[in-house]
Amino acid sequence: MATESAAATPGVAVGPEPAGVLLIDKPAGITSHDVVAAVRRILHIRQVGHFGTLDPFATGVLPLSIGKATRLAQFYLKSRKAYRGTIRFGFATDTYDATGAAAAEPVECHPQARDVERVFAEFTGRIKQTPPPFSAKRVKGVRAYKLARRHEAVELEPVEVEIYALELLALDGPEAQFAVECSGGTYVRSLAHDVGRKLGCPAHLASLRRTAVAEFTESRAVTLADLERAAAEGATANVLIPLEALLPDCPALVVRGREEQDVRHGRSFELAQALRADRGLGPGMAGHAPAITLLKVMNGERRLIAIARRVAGNVYHPDLVLA
Repeated sequence: MATESAAATPGVAVGPEPAGVLLIDKPAGITSHDVVAAVRRILHIRQVGHFGTLDPFATGVLPLSIGKATRLAQFYLKSRKAYRGTIRFGFATDTYDATGAAAAEPVECHPQARDVERVFAEFTGRIKQTPPPFSAKRVKGVRAYKLARRHEAVELEPVEVEIYALELLALDGPEAQFAVECSGGTYVRSLAHDVGRKLGCPAHLASLRRTAVAEFTESRAVTLADLERAAAEGATANVLIPLEALLPDCPALVVRGREEQDVRHGRSFELAQALRADRGLGPGMAGHAPAITLLKVMNGERRLIAIARRVAGNVYHPDLVLA
């Protein structure tokens, strides 16, 4: 994730720096970094990052962190993701997707739905997955895709990922439409390739659309054209998810006065001293505070000022303080 300091743009009025998450519906044919560059240009702000890339051929949900939200990316690195896509049976490719060259001559292959569903069931749960040769994984310090482009041998170690759900939506001849929910770090390209191998029928990922990342779903996503219109109308705030709405499963604690200053200065605090019915802590927390790993710390105006992590007992430390 790239971040840079905000910079003023000549001719553009300088106001409060926007902060939050922007959900872009990424089109096919451009990289995630292209999207970041476009958003920087539209919003006239340099501090833009992303919560995980999408391959150029893929479309869908690309959460971008704007302003201070870039500092919260660490809490989304392994987020659950959801996709819809199409597996094309009949030939595999060197990239495991439709952008690559065929690895062999095509063969006639029309698997039955029951066989595809059986194999899908075998890939559900915790599995070991080998990343594709054309990936950003490093081999002795070199990106795997650079070695693959030079036609050098690429040997990547399998990694453990989790497939929470894998469903066959439709089967039309050599093409299977599917939906998958998986852990961060899962390569859906590898999943398509491996499903084909398990069926004894070479396959590749023909299309892919990401429908969700953590709490961010495609229903909230906007196109780059939508963003340009919002920016031109001065309505950027309408498409930004505010900082306070992030990490919705994380309980919130409201602090005021000296307690707020202590948090802003990065001082640890004991939750038992701050926990009162009127302090903004979520329902059901009383008596269970020690089990809570993270807290969103808000000021009296209900603005997010820190993310605190439990260090021992009832003691929490502000891991991340937003100035």
